Amino acid sequence: MESFEHYIPTKLYFGKGSISHLEESLNTYGKRVLLSYGGGSIKKIGLYDEVMKILNEGGFTVVECAGVEPNPRIETVERGSKLCKEHNIDVILSVGGGSTLDCSKAIAVGAYYKGDDYWQMVLDSRGTSKALPLIDILTLAATGSEFDGGGVISNMALNKKIGRSFTFPQVSICDPTYTYSVSAYQTAAGSADIMSHIMEGYFSRTDDSDLSEAIQEGVLKSVIKNLPIALKEPTNYSARANLMWNSSIACSGIPEYGKLDTYWPCHAMEHELSAYYDITHGVGLAILTPRWLEYILAKDPTITPRLAKFARNVWGLQGDDEAALAKQGIQALHDFFKSNGIPMTLTEVNINEEHFQAMAESACSHDRLQRAYVPLTVEDVKKIYQMCL
Repeated sequence: MESFEHYIPTKLYFGKGSISHLEESLNTYGKRVLLSYGGGSIKKIGLYDEVMKILNEGGFTVVECAGVEPNPRIETVERGSKLCKEHNIDVILSVGGGSTLDCSKAIAVGAYYKGDDYWQMVLDSRGTSKALPLIDILTLAATGSEFDGGGVISNMALNKKIGRSFTFPQVSICDPTYTYSVSAYQTAAGSADIMSHIMEGYFSRTDDSDLSEAIQEGVLKSVIKNLPIALKEPTNYSARANLMWNSSIACSGIPEYGKLDTYWPCHAMEHELSAYYDITHGVGLAILTPRWLEYILAKDPTITPRLAKFARNVWGLQGDDEAALAKQGIQALHDFFKSNGIPMTLTEVNINEEHFQAMAESACSHDRLQRAYVPLTVEDVKKIYQMCL
């Protein structure tokens, strides 16, 4: 078991009616609020009006930064940062999903950025820069961004999508009822994202971090149980609540405590897909993950026991032939995603081979994939993309 550091400074309010803590949370930091949100879904479900009522009655001055994209753009980071400077903002309130929160984290750092090149600011961010305090109200179970300091920002002009460490939210408000209106497609995609956050660390060379393993398998089994329920009964509070809590824990770092770093190869490959094609992140991960597992199993059969354990402990499969069991576990994962309405080929989301070489080279431009659970080369990554067609 490896050494680790635990640091999650975020206060989390979880459950129905948690928005009652919003005014007191904001008052800790000031009265001038930047309200960031996405394409307007919070207005459709009445959350925008609920938030504005609290802010107006509390005497807050509100500046809006609307229109945050599903894969947040550097241009929006720059726009929000400049609004913070222009209006002397005290605190940022992010209302929406993980993309809005990711963007808001970068804006919180950008509010103090002295330069003009905000993309360079993103590239240089390591979680040590001064940042405005940030509070979020979550409306989607997916990224786990409410419980970590990271964020992913896209520069579509450069076909780049970069994850960096910015700042932790001071307070996260997670009310599962705000996810009732999330579409079936986005609910399934978000759940695939949750599972990927777990699987990226589960497939590791460390075998003796017992609690982390139990947490990882428990989150996966919870998603497998609750996603079909949420799709069938969108207002099932128990299913939505479990998915939301799964999301928070999955990307908190806790499930990987005591384990060797795996360098998250599927995320590295998917960020290239999103940077070139702007697809839904969770869908890209769902398409990639079973093919990645199939590829690395063939490349390095020594990982067979780990994949057999995945089949037994997560999918409940049985058998003495570990090689067969490993393949059955991969197939079970593929079939689960497909049965819940996720496209399972790149062709279905209008992606062809045109940029595979460039994407593979970009994914391998650092040495992270060379140090992954099973090391990957440019040619390996390109072949995995081809398997996804």
